[in-house]
Amino acid sequence: MSDGGRYYNEHDDRTAPNFRNRKGGGSHKGRAYNRNRRDRQRGNQSGIFSGPGPRSRLEDLDGDVTMGDTSQDSTPQSRFTPYQRPGRKGDGRFDRDRRQGRGGGGRGGFKGDRSGAGGGGGKNRSDWWKVTIPHGRKYDKRWLLTALQNLCSIDFTPVNYHVDNNKVHFFVDDTASANAIHKCSHKITDTEGYKVEVHTNRCAPPSYLLTDLKPEHLEHLKQCMAKRFDASQQALDLNNIRTDPDLVSQNVEVILNRKTNMEAVIKIIEGNIPELAALNLSNNRIHKLDELSELVTKVPLLKTLNLSNNELKSDRELDKLKGLKLVELWLNRNPLCDLFKDQAAYISAVRQRFPRLLKLDGNDLPAPIGFDVETPTAIPASKGSNFGSDEIKALILPFLQQYYNIYDSGDRQPLLDAYHDGASLSLTTPYSNQNPSRSSLGEYHKDSRNLKRIKDTTIRYRLLKHTRLNVVAFLNELPKTQHDIASFTVDVNTFTNTLLSFTVSGVFKEVAVDGKSRDSTMAFSRVFITVPAGNSGLCIVNDQIFIRMATTEEIRRAFVAPAPTPSSSPVPTLTAPQQEMLSAFSQMSGMNLEWSQKCLLDNQWDFNAAAQVFTQLKTEGKIPDVAFMK
Repeated sequence: MSDGGRYYNEHDDRTAPNFRNRKGGGSHKGRAYNRNRRDRQRGNQSGIFSGPGPRSRLEDLDGDVTMGDTSQDSTPQSRFTPYQRPGRKGDGRFDRDRRQGRGGGGRGGFKGDRSGAGGGGGKNRSDWWKVTIPHGRKYDKRWLLTALQNLCSIDFTPVNYHVDNNKVHFFVDDTASANAIHKCSHKITDTEGYKVEVHTNRCAPPSYLLTDLKPEHLEHLKQCMAKRFDASQQALDLNNIRTDPDLVSQNVEVILNRKTNMEAVIKIIEGNIPELAALNLSNNRIHKLDELSELVTKVPLLKTLNLSNNELKSDRELDKLKGLKLVELWLNRNPLCDLFKDQAAYISAVRQRFPRLLKLDGNDLPAPIGFDVETPTAIPASKGSNFGSDEIKALILPFLQQYYNIYDSGDRQPLLDAYHDGASLSLTTPYSNQNPSRSSLGEYHKDSRNLKRIKDTTIRYRLLKHTRLNVVAFLNELPKTQHDIASFTVDVNTFTNTLLSFTVSGVFKEVAVDGKSRDSTMAFSRVFITVPAGNSGLCIVNDQIFIRMATTEEIRRAFVAPAPTPSSSPVPTLTAPQQEMLSAFSQMSGMNLEWSQKCLLDNQWDFNAAAQVFTQLKTEGKIPDVAFMK
C-alpha cells in the first residue's frame, strides 16, 4: 500500500509512521513535548482543636499531521515485499540444531487430524484510520465516545476500541469520519480541566478483519511445524517462519504479528505438543505478546523462549508472560533493550517477571536468591497497638476519641483547636491507571498527592494544605464519615519530651445526606506528628492521610459493635440492681461503662459469666483499646 510516495508493509498491523518532513504536514522534527501548564485557581475555605490549591491543565498542543481528503489511487501498484528471504540467521541452540540436521522431520506427536477455521474477507484497506487518544486510559469508554460523537460533525462507528498502556485506540473505515474526529482534538475538557488530544493516522485494517488461515493452509502450517520440531529436545523452531520454503511454495502466509495467525500456532502446539520445553519465535516482527499469554496455561512446561529480533518496544509486554517458569529467555535486538540505563537494570527488570531465569540473551545469570521452605508457614497474627508505655497511651487514646467524635459529627470546624497555626496536611490514594470515577475513592483521588502520579513539583506543593485554617477547610470538604473506632490500631513511631509521632489505622464508611452509611467500606492510615499542648493535650503539626479500599477481611470485621451516635447516652435506663452491677463490673474490669454494659448484656447480666469471658478475651488480646477509654 502506498501513500504520498511512501510504502508500508501491508501485513504489518501497526499504524504507519508519521511523516517528519512532509510538506504541509506539520513537522514534528525538533519539537519537544511542551510540559508548561496553566494554573486553574480553586477557592480556599477557612476553617479550626489543642483547601486545596490551584490546579493546572496542559496547554493546548496539536502536533498531529494534517490530513488531506485525497483518496488513494486505485491503479494497481507493485507490491513491496520487505520479507524478502535473507540468509537464515538465528539465535541459540534452535538454529544450531536445525543446521545439524536435528529438525525432527515430523516426529514428536503431531497428529494427522485436520482442524480448520472458516475464512473471512477483509475490508477495503485504503480507507482505514487509527484514532489514538493519549492518556485515554483514565477516561470511561462511554463518556469518551459520547463526547466525541456529540462534537463530531458526522456520525461514526468506532471499531475495535482497546487500551494500550495509557493510550486508547479505535478504528474508523472512512476518511470523512477520520477528518471530523481529528477536528475534535483539544475541544473536549475532562473533569480535571485537561484538554483531550485526538490523533488520527491512516493504517491497515484491524488485524481481526484480515483473512484467517483456511483449513488447507492450517494443514500446511501443521506439517511445517512438524518438520521444525525436535522431539529429542522438545524444541520448536519458528524463526522467520513466513519465509519457510514449504509455506512459500504453497502460497501460505503465516505472519505471527497477526492475532489470528499466532492463535492458530498456539492451538496447534496445545493439541499436539503441550509438553513443549523450548520455543523459538525470533525474526517474526512481533510487537505485542497478548496471544502468547495463553502459553502460561496451554504450555506449562515451557522453559526456554526466544523472542529476539522482534519489535517489542516495552518491557511491560513481558508482564503478559509472568506465569511462565522460564529458565532461558532471548530478547536481544528488540527496541525494549535500549530503554535501560545499564545491563544491571535490564537484568533486574526481566528477573522481576521471571525470578527463576538462569540465562538471558545467551549469557549466564547469577543464581536467583530464594528460600527452600518445605513446610508452609503462616504470617504471624497482628499484635495490635503498640504505645510503648502507659504514659503515652494515656495521651493518645483520649486525643483520638475526642478527635474522631468531632470528625464524624458533621461539623469539623472545632478541629481548629487540634492543629498548630503552621500545620500541614496531605492526602494520598493508591496509584492506579483506572478511571477514578469508577472507584469509590473518586472523591479523594482529585486531591491525592501520590508522588508516583504527580511529577510536577509545583503541583506537589499546591496539593499540600498549609496553616490550620486551610487544613480544616479542606477536611470540611471531604465526605462525611463514620469511623469504626473499635478497628483502630496505634503504632507510636517517635516519642521525646517535645514531639510525639504515631500512626493510627482503621476503617470507615461515608455517610450520605440522609445519615445512612454507603455500601463501600474504606481503610485509612494516618500519621500524626504532634507537640505538647497545655498540661496533657496534643497539638498536630503534620497530618498525613492515606485512604484505600478495605480488604475482604477488614470489611468482615468492621462495625461489628454498633457505633454510638453523638446524641445517645452510653448508659440507657437501667434498673437499680443493673446500675450497681454495671458500676462494679466497670471498676473490676477497668473498661468504660459502654463496654462493660455490652459485656454484661451479652452474658444475660450474669456477673460471674461476664467476668470469665472478659478475662479470657483480655488474655487473648481481643479487647480493643477503646474499651478502656473513660
